[in-house]
Amino acid sequence: MASQLEQLREMTTVVADTGEIDAIERYKPVDATTNPSLLLKAASKDAYKDLIDGALEWARSQSNDHDQQIVDACDRLAVDAGRKILELVPGRVSTEVDSRLSFDTEATMAKARRLVGMYDEAGIGTDRLLIKIASTWEGIRAAEQLERDGINCNMTLLFAFEQAVAAADAGAFLISPFVGRIYDWYVAHTDHDDYGPEDDPGVQSVRKIYSWYKAHGFETVIMGASFRNPGQIRALAGCDRLTISPDLLDQLEQTDAELPRKLEDDGSRKDRTGAMDENAFRWGMNEDAMATEKLAEGIRRFAEDQVKLEKLLGARL
Repeated sequence: MASQLEQLREMTTVVADTGEIDAIERYKPVDATTNPSLLLKAASKDAYKDLIDGALEWARSQSNDHDQQIVDACDRLAVDAGRKILELVPGRVSTEVDSRLSFDTEATMAKARRLVGMYDEAGIGTDRLLIKIASTWEGIRAAEQLERDGINCNMTLLFAFEQAVAAADAGAFLISPFVGRIYDWYVAHTDHDDYGPEDDPGVQSVRKIYSWYKAHGFETVIMGASFRNPGQIRALAGCDRLTISPDLLDQLEQTDAELPRKLEDDGSRKDRTGAMDENAFRWGMNEDAMATEKLAEGIRRFAEDQVKLEKLLGARL
């Protein structure tokens, strides 16, 4: 029997949740996704040495201002890492906007357009890219305009149903519900020290979004993310996409038991009136302690790793 990874690929698009070139070469995913945390980790790898040197050299050529050089070097490293990944995957790479811009719609759009412009200069079109944006109200509004401009977006740090609805209403290309971080919160804040796949709050969240999207005919892609164990992945077999870390990809590859489909669009549709407005969005988030806390925490952590990456590059400038 084929491995569970191969079986999963028959029903779900597998994405590599890593910026490590060797892992992408090994598992051959369709797409790959990066973020500041993954880039920071990858920056210590030999495969990225030339990319870092090139980003620093380019930044020095753009400005004499040290602070601006750091910004330029970070943007160039993200784009060059994306370019290298695109040599290995047939689909798209996700490149993240600085999470410190998560509550600034105009600044988010400006950074997204800058990254897309840098890719364009390297001969890479928007059909190979997704711009990752935190699923704040401001981030979703930025994605709405970027999508109208032909720039596809990956809405990240998504924990609440309200975020998913608002992203679909905005026409976002893709959402990334964070299964593992939802699981983490419930383990920390309830009397459960573990959840089975069928009872897992993160799994249930993605299933609810999947059913709602399909029932209302939304084309926004659902990509489950942030997994803690293979059981969570198996419980979402059939989801549009799943982005999976190298260690979990390896576990699936080493397992050859049958993998049944868990999610499937049955083709039935229902009408819906109205869209998610700002008041409903903010009230829904306010009522969901898990989503509020994990969104804020995720933005802080990505910002912290962005600062670490800036310090690493700044020291070499």
